[in-house]
Amino acid sequence: MASFLLGGPSGSGVATTVTLGSVAWPMLARAGYSKDAAGGLLSAGGIGAILSPPVLGAAAFLIAEFLKISYLDVIIMALIPTILYYWAIFLMVEFDAKKYGAKAIAFDTSLSLWQLSRLYWFHFTSLIAIVALMIRFTPILAVFWAIVIAFAISFIRSDTRLGPKKLIAALRGGSIGSFRLVLPVLARELSWGGHSHRFGSEIQLHHPRICGGSLLLTAIFTALVVWVIGLAVPVTASYIICAVICAPAMIKLGVPDYAAHMFIFYYSILSEVSPPTALSPFAAAALTGGDPYKTTLQAWKYTLPAFLVPFNFTIHPDGVALLLKGSPVAVIWTFVTAFVGIFSLAAGMDGWMFKRATWYERAILILSGLALIYPTLTFDIIGLTLLAIAVLSQKILRKEDITALPVS
Repeated sequence: MASFLLGGPSGSGVATTVTLGSVAWPMLARAGYSKDAAGGLLSAGGIGAILSPPVLGAAAFLIAEFLKISYLDVIIMALIPTILYYWAIFLMVEFDAKKYGAKAIAFDTSLSLWQLSRLYWFHFTSLIAIVALMIRFTPILAVFWAIVIAFAISFIRSDTRLGPKKLIAALRGGSIGSFRLVLPVLARELSWGGHSHRFGSEIQLHHPRICGGSLLLTAIFTALVVWVIGLAVPVTASYIICAVICAPAMIKLGVPDYAAHMFIFYYSILSEVSPPTALSPFAAAALTGGDPYKTTLQAWKYTLPAFLVPFNFTIHPDGVALLLKGSPVAVIWTFVTAFVGIFSLAAGMDGWMFKRATWYERAILILSGLALIYPTLTFDIIGLTLLAIAVLSQKILRKEDITALPVS
């Protein structure tokens, strides 16, 4: 929850990871988390900042630009996938806590949650300011006035006031961060001509042919392309490149343009947890003192169930209900089945539901999750049946109590 509240307005996975980690890491260590596991959890929460409304990282503005839609439409489409992402992290944390016997910790605080909210309520304006401004103003003007509002409200309290030194530091950090967008945007403009355009055209031409016209294979191939490109470039650059060369191939096979771009956007986020540019896990490892690559693998474990969700709204027409497109009944049913499917996937991948799962229970749970994520009634019935079998096995057929594993 702290990752969401901090990362939503910031839109930066690394900043959220480092800022929250400086407070959370000592508590996680006292609770029994290893350095790598704690770093993976912190970076997974930080990555959520890039796909969480209201900011969603810089790439979300480009989605609106590509599709010629309002930024509010992008926020609406991101709501349910964001809920499912944090639901997956919550489940992995809960299952790990039970599996490894994590213990509760006590800490003293002079201020309650209500007192903190009463003193620093004005920070919550960042959650709604830019969204409200985007309804009326262009993105450039909305960002400008959001900065002005943030500067003005900082003077409400003396300890948050942006004096000359703090203001210069903030402007310096923002200016440096903006350079990360300049070259990718320039590359996007250049991609419409010359060698980049010809390369993009070749990908668009052969992409469906390689997959034999199969939408599922095309989606898998697109995910792999986005992931590989994301190994070398950050999220925004990865989205820009792949939106040009991959989205047309998916659209050609019948995927709505907004679903294709959201699919690419979510897989571009994998660049934050993929070496050699796994920025958030590497930042978390530097904070905890863990191994960067082991931390990256832990982050993959926490985030992987949610990254199967984009296939839901691309490989079948009914799946766009997850983007709040379609009838209310379809939206609610698709959300509920995906919600339960994430539970099954998380339990199967972590090897724990009500107790430690056997190998066949894990297989049943994973198959159940995959079936529930696929948005058709037949697969939903199959998925729910498999989940019921797994619950029956754990609750009735296996009476023995399996104690928690030692913390690794």
